[in-house]
Amino acid sequence: MIVNELHGWQVSIPEAKHLQNKLRERITLVSGVKLSEIHRVAAADVSFNRFGKYLYGAVVVLDFPSLEIQQVFLKKFVAKFPYVPGYLSFREAPVVIEIFREIEPVPDILLCDGQGIAHPRGIGLASHVGLFLEIPTIGCAKSLLVGEFSEPGMEKGSKSPLMYQERIVGTVLRTRRNVKPIFVSPGHHISIRDAAKFALQCSPRYRIPEPIRIAHQQVNDFRRVNEN
Repeated sequence: MIVNELHGWQVSIPEAKHLQNKLRERITLVSGVKLSEIHRVAAADVSFNRFGKYLYGAVVVLDFPSLEIQQVFLKKFVAKFPYVPGYLSFREAPVVIEIFREIEPVPDILLCDGQGIAHPRGIGLASHVGLFLEIPTIGCAKSLLVGEFSEPGMEKGSKSPLMYQERIVGTVLRTRRNVKPIFVSPGHHISIRDAAKFALQCSPRYRIPEPIRIAHQQVNDFRRVNEN
């Protein structure tokens, strides 16, 4: 697929901060696709040792709504940016974007194991990647990065707004009964409401949405084989 070359990746932390503040102005929370028209969903996950040289990336493409695997893409990649909290997209996004150059046809939507706009500067991994790819992206995180919330109900589908700096930046979503919620935030080209709705539709059995769960399994298996 064609990728927007918005900037290079070998930048300093002050340069990265400047880019985050600049790029977040391009993010749109207007849904770029109707959920009823989604047929191919992709998920990305990146694994690495924070002190290591290499990143291991996986992108899986699944049929929707069956969630059957159609394609698996794996890549070992030399890290171009250090491990710095708040700037992890500068470390992880390059390998995801490189994988997407090989993917045809383009998936309708992408789920990322990470944050969307629920980020200190409003541009986590899902948002950053979404701007390069110009497809709808959603961040699905297992833990809270920023914001405050009221605990949602214990039933599957229960949710509450995630608030940061006096605005809603995502949804705290219970994807399985009596299990800890996940933190869903839109990345790009999707609304807060649709991001949560689609994440729930992708979570038929487990706490983690199925596409991300599969990507996580694939990248960890790949890393075990290729780390030495």
